[in-house]
Amino acid sequence: MGIVTTATDKFRNCVDACLKCTQACYECIGECLKESDLNKRRKCISGLIECAMMCQMSIAFMSMNSQDAYDHCELCGKICKTCAMVCADMEVDHCKKCAEICKMCADECIKMASI
Repeated sequence: MGIVTTATDKFRNCVDACLKCTQACYECIGECLKESDLNKRRKCISGLIECAMMCQMSIAFMSMNSQDAYDHCELCGKICKTCAMVCADMEVDHCKKCAEICKMCADECIKMASI
């Protein structure tokens, strides 16, 4: 439910997914930076940053009930999907868990964009 209006209730599931994905990405970045093979993780960390930033922007667009929210969610879904694939290739649990959350967010964003 919206906080000051009900106009954005239609975005609730997508906002929730983006919030969860943002947190997962930032947590995963923190864990990746502790790993010994940091050079191997450059692509993963870059993707995590892009995904988290895109999710944050999507939340803002949806919260403002922007006319561009649907297009933004579509792009967010693509970025989350890419991030999920890169994270899934990593051999540590935190990346695997993050990949699952990014995939869930991608699905929710793509679903929102198709409404």
